[in-house]
Amino acid sequence: MSDIGWLIFDVEAVADGALIARVCYPNESLTPAEAIARKRAELLEEKGSDFIPYTFMLPISVAVAKVLHDGRLQDVVTLDAPEYQPANITRLFWQGWRHYQRPTFVTFNGRGYDLPLMELAAYRYGISLPDWFNIEAKSFEQSRNRYNVQRHFDLMDLISNFGAVRVTGGLNVLANIIGKPGKTGIDGSCVQDLYDAGGVQQINDYCVCDVLDTYFVFLRSRVLTGHLTLTEEQERVAQAKELLVSHQAERPSFSHYLEHWGDWQPPA
Repeated sequence: MSDIGWLIFDVEAVADGALIARVCYPNESLTPAEAIARKRAELLEEKGSDFIPYTFMLPISVAVAKVLHDGRLQDVVTLDAPEYQPANITRLFWQGWRHYQRPTFVTFNGRGYDLPLMELAAYRYGISLPDWFNIEAKSFEQSRNRYNVQRHFDLMDLISNFGAVRVTGGLNVLANIIGKPGKTGIDGSCVQDLYDAGGVQQINDYCVCDVLDTYFVFLRSRVLTGHLTLTEEQERVAQAKELLVSHQAERPSFSHYLEHWGDWQPPA
């Protein structure tokens, strides 16, 4: 049995301009960059947001927190560093899940974006995933069943009661409630422009910080559901901070996170 019980992850992606050009503008001779720019402009005019659907996206950053069964943080890694090639990222993501004997994925809104994107990337690169797409199993035992929290624990589903309410402010608010940094100048809307400007490492550092926020929100969710006491949670928070401090010299993302670190303040 693997020591890793949970893989907490986040995905950042950029548009596949060649695919957009072929599918959306088949009769025009647009370059990939021109196709992306046109699609973003159209979406912004139509919907007020230039967020391109995940079906046209490629993963260029996947950060993963390896968490032991008892909730202690073992490490946070970015896949295929420093090349960050989408095909390698995808292969390593699914390979890692199997290597650690299929631990539970943990995300914030991963059911609505991150996992579908990684599934479609596996489709794109011809990766076979019968243990994830176990469609012959009973419905409640299928890995992709919305209520199968043994395979995928989506924190937004927990907080929103599976979409009954809207979690306004999202992960940023939940992290700030418990004193953690949340967004510190970059969010998902910046990724495409950062990538185009050559800021791939900056994107990956941002992705790590998002995963750390998700980890600390996950710990508090374990208190909420009765799996950890508040004292146990705070012990794991302290252990995680020690881990970040011990590696901050060689990991700028850890240093950045610690600069914005805050401790949860219990009510008076």
